[in-house]
Amino acid sequence: MSTSPGGPGPRAWRGRVGIAASVALLVVLPLVPGVFATGSALALVRIPVESIVILLVLAVTPWRIPRVALATAFGLFVCLAVVLAGIDVGYEAALGTHFVPLDWPQLGDAYGVVAAAMGGVPAAALVAAAAAVIAAATAALAWAALRVNAVLRRHAERGRAAIAAVTAVWVAIAAMAPPLGLADPPAAAASGGAIGSAVSRTVAALETRAAVARAIAGDPFADVDEDELLTALRGKNVVFAFIESYGRVALDDDEISDGVGVVLRRGEEALTAEGYSAESAWLTSPTYGGASWLAHATLQTGVWIDSQTVYSEVVRSDRLTLSAAFAAAGWRTVSDVPSNTQDWPVGWEFYRFGTLLDATNVGYRGPSFGYARIPDQYTWKHFADHQLVDQQRPVMAEIDLVSSHTPWAPLPELLPWSEIGDGSVYDGQPERSRPAGAVWEDRQTVQRFYGLSIEYALGAMFSFLENVDDPDLVVVALGDHQPAAIVSGEDADRDVPITIIAKDPGVLAAVAGWGWEPGLRPGAGSPIWRMDEFRDRFFTAFGTPP
Repeated sequence: MSTSPGGPGPRAWRGRVGIAASVALLVVLPLVPGVFATGSALALVRIPVESIVILLVLAVTPWRIPRVALATAFGLFVCLAVVLAGIDVGYEAALGTHFVPLDWPQLGDAYGVVAAAMGGVPAAALVAAAAAVIAAATAALAWAALRVNAVLRRHAERGRAAIAAVTAVWVAIAAMAPPLGLADPPAAAASGGAIGSAVSRTVAALETRAAVARAIAGDPFADVDEDELLTALRGKNVVFAFIESYGRVALDDDEISDGVGVVLRRGEEALTAEGYSAESAWLTSPTYGGASWLAHATLQTGVWIDSQTVYSEVVRSDRLTLSAAFAAAGWRTVSDVPSNTQDWPVGWEFYRFGTLLDATNVGYRGPSFGYARIPDQYTWKHFADHQLVDQQRPVMAEIDLVSSHTPWAPLPELLPWSEIGDGSVYDGQPERSRPAGAVWEDRQTVQRFYGLSIEYALGAMFSFLENVDDPDLVVVALGDHQPAAIVSGEDADRDVPITIIAKDPGVLAAVAGWGWEPGLRPGAGSPIWRMDEFRDRFFTAFGTPP
C-alpha cells in the first residue's frame, strides 16, 4: 500500500482516529449524568474522575481477561449512571420528585402511558432502540478503555508519565477548587454522583418504610367497633370520585380556568335546581403529574404515601381503609377503575372492595380515547344502571375517572344520558380534538386540551348527578394530583380541589366544623389539608371519634 513520502499511512490514521474516538468516549460519556443533573452542556467541560480511575486500575492489572472484565464493568457502571440520571430527570419533570430505584415498578406504568399516547408498536420500538443504544454505549466504553490502555502499555514510559500527569492535574484541581470557591469544579465524578444519589435515596426509602410501619401500627381507628363507624351515613350511597389531574391550576390559571369556571357555574345552577348542596376545600396531594394510586391510597388510609416504596409497605399491612370501614359497617363496596385491564388483587385483599369493575367487565363497546379507554360519562352511566339499582344495601364506591388523564386527547363529547348505551355511539362521534401527538406540539395547546378534558370530566359528573334521582346520594369529588409541569408550571403547588355534594342537609351539617366554602369551587381562602388528614376527619365527622 503506497503512502505519501514521510507521512503516515491509512493504517496509522485509523489508529489515531481510534485513539481520538476512545479518548472522546472516556471524556464525554461519564459526564452525561452531570448534564442531566444541571441541565447544561457546560457540565461536559470537566475531567471525568471515573475514566482516570479505570485507566489507573487497568495499568496495574497484568492479565488480559481481568482487564476486559474491569473495562466492561466500567462501561456498565457509566451507562447505569446515565440511565438513572435520565430517569431522574423524567421523574422531576413529570412527577416533581426524584426517582428511587425501589420504585422501579412505576416504570411499567409510565410505559403504559407512552404506549397509549403513541401506540404500542412505536413505544416498543422506542424502548428497544434505547436498550440497543445503552448496550452499544457499554461496549464502546469498554472498548475505549481497553484501547487507551493498550496504547499506554505499548509506550510504557510515556504512558506512565501521561497517566501520572493527568492524575496530578486532577488531584491539584480537586484540591484547589474549595479554596478558590469554585461551585462547579473542573474535576467531576458525575457518574459516581448519580449512582451515589440513587443509593442514598434507596437508603432513605428503606428508613421511610420503618417510619411508615410505625404510623400503621399507631392507627387511632384500628380498634373502633364496626357499629360505631360511619353511623351518620347509614343508608346513604357514598361515592368517592377521583377526577384525574384535576389540580389547582384548573381553577387558578387564567388560560384554563375560564372554561372550567363556566362548567362549574352551570353545574352548580343545575345541581341547586335538583336540590343538591355542596362545600369545597383544598387537599395537598402526595404526588404530582402522575402516580395517581399514591393519592388514592393516601386518602383511603390516612397515611402519607408519596412513593411506590411506601405504597408497597402500606398495602401489605392491615391498615383500615375507607372502603374497608364501609364494608365492615354493612355497605356494598365497589371499585370502578376503567383504565385497568388486569386483575387487581390489592382491591380485594387490602381495600376490601366487594366488586371490582374495570375495562374488561363493564360492557363497553365503543372506541378507545387514548389512555382513557372508556369515557367518563359511560363510566358514570354504567355505575348508575348496574350498581345503584340494588336498594337492599347502600353502596360505597371509589370511581377513578380517566378522561382527563394525560395526554388529554383525543376527547369524547358529552352525550344525552339516554343515548350512551353500550358506548358504540362514540364510533360515529365527530372528532373534538387532535391526535395526542399533535396536542404536544407546544405548551399553549397542551394547556388548552388539558382544560377541555377537565371541562368534560366535570360535565360527565354533573350529567350523572342530574340524571340519578337518589335523595340518599353523597358524592365526594376530588382531584388526585396537579397535571405535569408543562401545564401547571415549574413551581406549582400540589393542591387539588375537593367537594362534598349531597341532597340531605344533615350530611353537610356533619362537616360544618370543617370550615369549607359553599359551592363547587374552593376559593383562595378555603382550608388546605394534607390528603392524609382526610380519613380521620371523615371518620370523626360521620361516626365516633377514636
